[in-house]
Amino acid sequence: MLIGDRSMRRLNRQYRKKDRTTDVLAFSMRGGPCPSSALIGDVVISVPTAAKQAGQLGRSLDKELTVLLVHGILHLCGYDHERSKRDAQRMQQREQWVLRRLGRIPRLVRSNS
Repeated sequence: MLIGDRSMRRLNRQYRKKDRTTDVLAFSMRGGPCPSSALIGDVVISVPTAAKQAGQLGRSLDKELTVLLVHGILHLCGYDHERSKRDAQRMQQREQWVLRRLGRIPRLVRSNS
C-alpha cells in the first residue's frame, strides 16, 4: 500500500510505538487467522518519505519504491536488520541480491509533466 506521511506516522505509532513517520512498514500474516493462505503479509510505503530519500540518494522514485518494497518483503520473510549488526549485513546482502536479479527497475510512477 502506498500512503502519505501522516498515515504512516499513525501506523508507526500504533504498531511500533514510534511517534514519527518511516519509509516502510511490513505487517506479517504468519500465525494469523488464515495460516493456509499464500499471502505472507502487507508492505506499506510512505511515498513522500520515499520521494525525499530518493532525492537525497540521487535516484529515481521508481528505484526507491522498488528498494523499499524489496526491503519490506524481506522483513515478511523473516529478515530483521534491527536484531544485530550481523542480521543487518545479511539482510542488506539479500536485498542487493534481489535487486540485481530484478535487473531494470520498471517504471512505477508516472510524472504529470
